[in-house]
Amino acid sequence: MLTEQQGKFCIIENGNIATAQGFKAGGLHCGIRKQKIDFGWIYSDTKAAAAGVYTTNAFQAAPLKVTKESIAAENKLQAIVVNSGIANACTGQQGLEDAYDMRNSFAEKMGIEPHLAAVASTGLIGELLPMERIHKGISQLHEEKHQGADKFETAILTTDTHEKGIAIELEIDDKKVVIGGAAKGSGMIHPNMATMLGFVTTDANIEASELSKALKSITNKSFNMITVDGDTSTNDMVLVLANGKAMNESLTEAHKDWDAFYEGLQFVCEHLAKEIARDGEGASKLVEVTVDGSFTDTSAQIIAKSIISSNLVKTAIHGADANWGRIITAIGYSGEALDPDKVSIYLGDVLVVENGIPLVFDEEKAKNHLLQDEVKILAKLGDGNGKATAWGCDLSYEYVRINASYRT
Repeated sequence: MLTEQQGKFCIIENGNIATAQGFKAGGLHCGIRKQKIDFGWIYSDTKAAAAGVYTTNAFQAAPLKVTKESIAAENKLQAIVVNSGIANACTGQQGLEDAYDMRNSFAEKMGIEPHLAAVASTGLIGELLPMERIHKGISQLHEEKHQGADKFETAILTTDTHEKGIAIELEIDDKKVVIGGAAKGSGMIHPNMATMLGFVTTDANIEASELSKALKSITNKSFNMITVDGDTSTNDMVLVLANGKAMNESLTEAHKDWDAFYEGLQFVCEHLAKEIARDGEGASKLVEVTVDGSFTDTSAQIIAKSIISSNLVKTAIHGADANWGRIITAIGYSGEALDPDKVSIYLGDVLVVENGIPLVFDEEKAKNHLLQDEVKILAKLGDGNGKATAWGCDLSYEYVRINASYRT
């Protein structure tokens, strides 16, 4: 059932990672975690064009290395296996061998070649995977009780408070095309990926090279524009699979419906990114920062990320304190060229600084905006054409509590 119309597409009510034609998903408890579901998978009944983006952290976990190798073999995937609880990062040669073992055993169970399977892990860094439990999970994955996208969405979570999924429908060549997604992420979130995993499936027909270009461009506007705490992790990746079951003409930038597909893929990625920011560890508010009027889009991105990453800005928002000086400071130390005499700041629709000069404003109205579940900050920098939006959350006492005892 379709719900809200969004430009050239509609959001599918209860849509998920398995809504697109030919995709299935599931999850189960294999024993890595004490009670929670901790082992999940996505499967396409045909080979799918595949594209990925990965963490910029120098310490890349074993699953990333294996997944990159899988995609490089043919630029196609047919299945993804994910565990939560242990990241299999900083685990040396044994960790790499375990990642290969996990991939190969999973592929054998799914009846596909090993290079058509991707591997992802999330959780505690520095511990080896309990491979006996992993194999137990693989042995059970075809059981009916473990099927369902809702189970997959739960299986990939760590400190998240809720599942994150969406699907949309659009038309390409007068054929129905679906794009679905699921993600996890709550802490160690910062631009240029984070401790997050994102998965997108579509039945659109598109070559891997075109899909990769689109994903990289969209990631810079979505997953790379969120922050929770300024930390990036070792395991982060976003994977997109397109199996072509919709039977549209192959999508390229020259296709008449390319803009519709790109807009839909961007919406799904942006939705998942915002849900990650909203679910930041200990967070009570989603914060959206828009920078407009900078010299370039890249400059606007850097300044928006500087604001959203400021712990002083984040704590002021948590306390509903309209401390615009912290925003001005974050703009100033971004390193980007600007004219301070042209900077104006809005908290919601309350103008607090105009052309570099503080205004007498309605403190109560500004505070009421900062008390909302969604807080918007707008920084106008002048007459340039650059514009960007970043998302984050407030920084609370609860964040400290969660991370002070993460291992224990």
